[in-house]
Amino acid sequence: MGKQHTPTFPQEVIDEYAALGVDLPALFSAGHLGTRMGVQILEASAERVVGTMPVEGNTQPYGLLHGGASAVLAETLGSVGSMLHGGSSKLAVGVDLNCTHHRGVRSGLVTGVATPVHRGRSTATYEIVISDEEGKRVCTARLTCLLRELPAK
Repeated sequence: MGKQHTPTFPQEVIDEYAALGVDLPALFSAGHLGTRMGVQILEASAERVVGTMPVEGNTQPYGLLHGGASAVLAETLGSVGSMLHGGSSKLAVGVDLNCTHHRGVRSGLVTGVATPVHRGRSTATYEIVISDEEGKRVCTARLTCLLRELPAK
């Protein structure tokens, strides 16, 4: 579904994960589902995560962007932000996602921007705004992730 993009990360985050032998772009990718849906993460930090997804291939029977597709984009972006906030010692697990769908989209690319609402020690909450190519809001979502300590190796 198009050219793959490598997300940009703050250098200190790249260095932290490189020291652990972790391929950061692979770790914070959209995963198999996101890849199948064409999700691309363009920018990633704990303060802001930006990603895109094509409408084509992600529609419901009426030809509109499927609400579940918007949820996949929102959860992907919010989870990446939560993981970056938690750092290399934590795992972010989504515990609550809600989406309000404002308007339909039939074609083009939608862009999601995730920004933090709350970043604590054990949870992180992100608001994700998904817009069409004209900048019109398509969906507003909120994701809360539990931040769990990684098991000892």
